[in-house]
Amino acid sequence: MKLHAPSIPLFNIDPYFSVWSNQDKLYAGNPVHRIGTPNNIWGIVTVDGEEYRFLGKTLCPRPRDFDNPIPQTGMEIDACSTTVFYENEAIRLKAVFTSPMLVEDLYYASRPVTYLKLSYESVDEKEHSVKARLTVSEDLVLDKAGDSRVWSENLSLREGDCVRLGSGNQKVLWRSGDGVRIDWGYLYLAAKGKAKVGNCIQKDLYCVYAETELASEALFALAYDDIDSIMYFGKPLKAYWKKDGKTIEDAIDEALAEYDTLFAKCTAFSDKMRAEAIAKGSENYADLLQLVYRQVMAAHKLVVDEDGNNLYISKECASNGCAATVDVTYPSAPMYLKYNPKLLAAMLRPVLRYARTDAWKFDFAPHDVGQYPLLNGQVYGMDKGDRCIHFQMPVEECGNMLILFAVLGEAENDYALAKDNIDLIEQWSKYLIQYGEDPENQLCTDDFAGHLAHNCNLTLKAIMGIAGYAKILKALGRTEEADEMMKTAKKYADSFLVRAANEDGSFRLALDRPDTFSLKYNAVWDKLWKTNLFPESFYKGETVRYRKEALTFGVPLDSREMYTKSDWSHWVSCFGDKDDFRFFTDLMHKAYSTMRQGSRMPMTDWYYADTALMRGFKHRSVQGGLFFKLLLD
Repeated sequence: MKLHAPSIPLFNIDPYFSVWSNQDKLYAGNPVHRIGTPNNIWGIVTVDGEEYRFLGKTLCPRPRDFDNPIPQTGMEIDACSTTVFYENEAIRLKAVFTSPMLVEDLYYASRPVTYLKLSYESVDEKEHSVKARLTVSEDLVLDKAGDSRVWSENLSLREGDCVRLGSGNQKVLWRSGDGVRIDWGYLYLAAKGKAKVGNCIQKDLYCVYAETELASEALFALAYDDIDSIMYFGKPLKAYWKKDGKTIEDAIDEALAEYDTLFAKCTAFSDKMRAEAIAKGSENYADLLQLVYRQVMAAHKLVVDEDGNNLYISKECASNGCAATVDVTYPSAPMYLKYNPKLLAAMLRPVLRYARTDAWKFDFAPHDVGQYPLLNGQVYGMDKGDRCIHFQMPVEECGNMLILFAVLGEAENDYALAKDNIDLIEQWSKYLIQYGEDPENQLCTDDFAGHLAHNCNLTLKAIMGIAGYAKILKALGRTEEADEMMKTAKKYADSFLVRAANEDGSFRLALDRPDTFSLKYNAVWDKLWKTNLFPESFYKGETVRYRKEALTFGVPLDSREMYTKSDWSHWVSCFGDKDDFRFFTDLMHKAYSTMRQGSRMPMTDWYYADTALMRGFKHRSVQGGLFFKLLLD
């Protein structure tokens, strides 16, 4: 990978259990949670009695030689693993951090076990006595270190030795929020085979450790049992991996036993992804997909409801913490359409259930179903009383839902979910037909940019939503109605092309704002579906304007600001030819390779196109949108 990652994925499972390094050298600082707060973990390798750090920076007074790092010589990142190389005068060490969240397999997409495998070879051709020690601090089981008393317990498993760590004050699913971290459940640290496990104090932090002989290699596993994962309309739900009665001890034993086989599967999946990304795009494009994959997966939680339905709950990370957000599902959908549409269906189910409750009183689609991990109904804007309508996204979410139903049915060649919910689909299509041609002053998914009347992207969203409804009707055998809906979509598209046109062949930010521009990302479905609602001249005019507006690290989202959005930038990169695609991809690759001071976080989707500095969002699942190119012929 040529991309100089802004943040290094290490142990990545879900929105709570997500550990990264914001240092190029893993021993130059301590690992952090995805939001940047401490997740202190230390890795020590002892060679012939002398200790060297390979992960984390020591924080407590120890003998001077303890603070010696073993020099890091290289790093490779693929979809599931981060491999780090070290070397001193005695040994050459390799550390492989693997989170085997295989999207095509629901069990592995859910199981909360992640690995660190260490191996070494002699550099000086001498035999060496080598041990490895991994130490994990209390701040992985608390919102903030010191919030509560923690305790640990040693366990003996079939495949190795283990220690678990947890808060003494267990209140499961008791609060929600964006920057709030988990303080219930238990962290497990295990080592395959015979190991020494226990607890210790490191810089006033209660810690647990596992130490084992490194007889050419050693395998550690970190796991987190959150007990209950999601509160769903007043009922606690367990993670998918527990559905057959499996315990966390069973899962860890299984993980330790199957590491080699599972690692091979992860490598094969990653290699296939990379090869296809290079073939359809470029090596830079492949780098972006490889880096973002674990981030997208770890922004979700897979659970099972009381009726046995799978629910795949997103967390709107580093935004407002909303759960099952429709306009977060929408941009993330391409990755799941490519690899496992069943997970996209599992994202839609909570929205559909909520839309049928008495609590949702509107004739348009909801924005979210709660604040993670509490899904008890929409929170976004709902505390505004009579003004809550001002904070809704009616055209946005109706269009999103209709498009998602259409692409899901097409991907699975099965429109059963759409058929079962055709009444809601029809209701939302009527809203788009009535208000979508020229939307009033309302929010869109780019709500951070403020309200905007006559928003061209909302018009495009409505057009593609109506076209999606037409595709659903046709699949359900309602051909005449489908034809009428597609005629409506075409009528609105033709009207848009006239009313939104700039003199230079591009199209406006808003219908009443001549000479402005914006990234027209919603039109990308016309490309995928080959519905030909927009002529090639539309895509050509837009692409020419984007190239003209481009800054050092990307094309701004629209005329108002210097910032851009990576998901939307990628979607419009699909408008042109391969050279146009590479133009956008190379700018994005350069941006992420440049992000340093203040921006060293899991891949932000919102950054300044002139400086590559992060504007706000980080670790969001919307980066699944970067997989759109893989959906195209």
